[in-house]
Amino acid sequence: MGGFFGITSKNECITDVFFGVDYHSHLGTSRGGMAAYDSEIGLQRVIHNIEHAPFRTKFENIFNEMHGTSAIGVISDCDPQPMLIRSHLGTYAICNVGIINNTEELTEKYFKESFGHFDSMTGGKINSTELLAAMIDTQDNFVEGIKFAQNTIKGTQSILILCEDGTILAARDKVGRLPICIGKRDDGYAVSFENYAYQKLGFIDEYELGPGEIVSITPENCVQLSKPGTKKRICSFLWSYYGYPTSSYEGINVEVMRYKNGAIMARHDKENFGKLDVDYVSGIPDSGTPHAIGYANESGNHFARAFIKYTPTWSRSFMPTNQSDRNKIAKMKQIPVFDLIKNKNLLFVDDSIVRGTQLRETVEFLYANGAKSVHMRSACPPIMYGCKYLNFSRSTSEMELIARRVIMELEGEEGFKYISEYSDGSTERGKNLRKLICKKFNFDTLDFQSLDGIVESIGLNKCDLCTYCWDGTE
Repeated sequence: MGGFFGITSKNECITDVFFGVDYHSHLGTSRGGMAAYDSEIGLQRVIHNIEHAPFRTKFENIFNEMHGTSAIGVISDCDPQPMLIRSHLGTYAICNVGIINNTEELTEKYFKESFGHFDSMTGGKINSTELLAAMIDTQDNFVEGIKFAQNTIKGTQSILILCEDGTILAARDKVGRLPICIGKRDDGYAVSFENYAYQKLGFIDEYELGPGEIVSITPENCVQLSKPGTKKRICSFLWSYYGYPTSSYEGINVEVMRYKNGAIMARHDKENFGKLDVDYVSGIPDSGTPHAIGYANESGNHFARAFIKYTPTWSRSFMPTNQSDRNKIAKMKQIPVFDLIKNKNLLFVDDSIVRGTQLRETVEFLYANGAKSVHMRSACPPIMYGCKYLNFSRSTSEMELIARRVIMELEGEEGFKYISEYSDGSTERGKNLRKLICKKFNFDTLDFQSLDGIVESIGLNKCDLCTYCWDGTE
């Protein structure tokens, strides 16, 4: 995933951009970068690896290294950025959030038509931001270049460009899978993935870009360069998992949505399971917690934190690429509250169940600490398709998804014809999927939020939401 932030101001803005970018640290753990414009220095750029240390510690000297009245920054889960580019469009800094699925096709086409080249990273890989810039540079101006790139790239691209005069261009991806918000303050404008990032800096909400919309931002104004499209597919996972609790997308707050989502699950459980023998309702921290609070409030069961994630040194998910190491770290972060686990019947709510590996570790951890029974709820439907728009999951194959593996075990490849039935807990296939996962993980009961339930909790029309990972709808 990833997130970006920028400010164009009448005053020095590096400090504010530093904090604004840092507020996106929950969205990525690979690279952090900033670029700035100063009337005397020109464009500057700094990038650091943040895989083993948070953004703020790697950039604590940025106030001495960089100066400017306009700046952009990015937290990335993939390639180093922003890139500094010099082309016929001028010199500019560019960063993006999204994924390019047709890199090889675009690269070969570019070589054939331009006889150009790219800087090669280890293994011959091309920086996706540099490829994006190359697509933009094939056109006569930035607006036409951005449109061309977004129409040519298979995937998703939301873009920030810092021009050599300090102007910032912001372009939301073609169908608005990701948000871009504009904030206003007396001395200028901010642009951000997460709107709370600029609110903390004294900006107020001014505008939220529509799908495919492009704007030009200076300290004096925000000007529309390209109107928004009519098709919208904003990612539903922003509310379920990715989004920070204080954020709002399309006017809908993340924390409030999660409370509603948990309440809807509780009402569904009452209708289908009756009164469960539960001592406490808990959330798998952190994003499962508000879903669990909503569930507890609606069900009348007590909410409790049966285990706490140790945050002083594990403040976010520094996850090695090795799966066994990731499992070890996830386990080490969980500190039990014995009095809330031993001889207790517990119902846990998780934001989602993807591969199930870490969840298995969690359940074993609970039983090892004396839990009498563990009921599990997923705040979203079974994930049946790997995301091809935002790369939210580390899964390299759809068969890594627990729901897919269980269907294969139950019915073989023939079962993939009936994915909608397996998603629905009221069907025979849906019941069988839940029973087998219960058996594998030693749950007393298991259920998933329905697709209708998650749409209801968000409050937007389903046609405006991307639900591809659950139902395959593009």
